Amino acid sequence: MALIEDLAEQLAHDVIEAQKELGEDRFYIDIGNYIGTSSPSLQEAFMTACRLRLAELRGRAYFEKRLGELRSAKKPAPAEDAPK
Repeated sequence: MALIEDLAEQLAHDVIEAQKELGEDRFYIDIGNYIGTSSPSLQEAFMTACRLRLAELRGRAYFEKRLGELRSAKKPAPAEDAPK
């Protein structure tokens, strides 16, 4: 059902943004548990959306770190014969 995925995606986006702002890395679990009391279907879609978003954030952070490391390693060392 598209409505469930749309609602879950919108809420997951907002919760992850609030989570980053607050520094609460498990805030989404609290919200997911609360949702589950009234709609297990929405809870599952929400938790999936959150896990995907969080995995993407971790993957992107690692990608940027490794890319920086590899770019730094490729920079040529300054020539020792260069005039001072």
